[in-house]
Amino acid sequence: MPVRLRWALWAGALVIGVGVGAVIKLSQAPSSSVSSAESAPVQTWAAGVRRAPGFSLVDQKGKPFSLASFHGRPVIVTFIDPLCRDFCPREASILSQASKELGPVNPVIVSVSVDPWGDTAVNFHDDALHWQLAPGWVWGVASEPKLAAVWKSYGVAVLVVRKRIAGISVRYITHTGAAYLIDGSGYERALFLYPFETKDVVGAARRVLNA
Repeated sequence: MPVRLRWALWAGALVIGVGVGAVIKLSQAPSSSVSSAESAPVQTWAAGVRRAPGFSLVDQKGKPFSLASFHGRPVIVTFIDPLCRDFCPREASILSQASKELGPVNPVIVSVSVDPWGDTAVNFHDDALHWQLAPGWVWGVASEPKLAAVWKSYGVAVLVVRKRIAGISVRYITHTGAAYLIDGSGYERALFLYPFETKDVVGAARRVLNA
C-alpha cells in the first residue's frame, strides 16, 4: 500500500473512531526518506533540504516571538489544543519527557495553538501544572486567521464544528497530530504523527543533533 494512502487511512480511522487526527500533505524531496505510518518519524530530511516555514506569534505571557528567534537551537514545532483533555495532553507529556531526556541539547518546544478560543492564561497555567510541561515550553497564539496561515504552511488540518447545546455555543476541534523537529539552522529534519513515543523523538533528535 502506498505510503500516502496509509497516512490517509490512519488519519481517517482516527477521525471516524475517536475524533482526532487529519491527513497531512507532504512533498518528497530527493534526499529525504519516508517510513510507514507504523513507525516514527514518518518522514525525515537531510540537513539543508527543507527549510521550516517561518512565523511570528505571541507566547502565553503576551511576548511576541518568531521561529527565527530560536536560530542556533533545535526546535520542535507541534500543534496542540490547550483545552483538549484526551490526546493532546499525552503528546505534550511525551514531548516534555523527550526534552528532559535530551538534556543539554534539548529542543525548544513551540506548541502552535489549534484553538484560539481556548488560549487563556488560566488554561495555559492549568496545562503547565497538570500536563507537566517541559521548562521553557512556548505556546504560540494569535488570531484565528493568523494561526490558520501557520497551520496551512505546515500542512496541518484543523476542523472546527460549531454546535449549540442548551443555548450555549460549543466548538469541537479536530486537528492533525503533527510534530516537526527543526535543526538550529532552521531546516525541518523529521516529522512525527501522533501516536509516537518518547524514545522515537529522543532517537531522532540525537541522530539529527549529533550529525
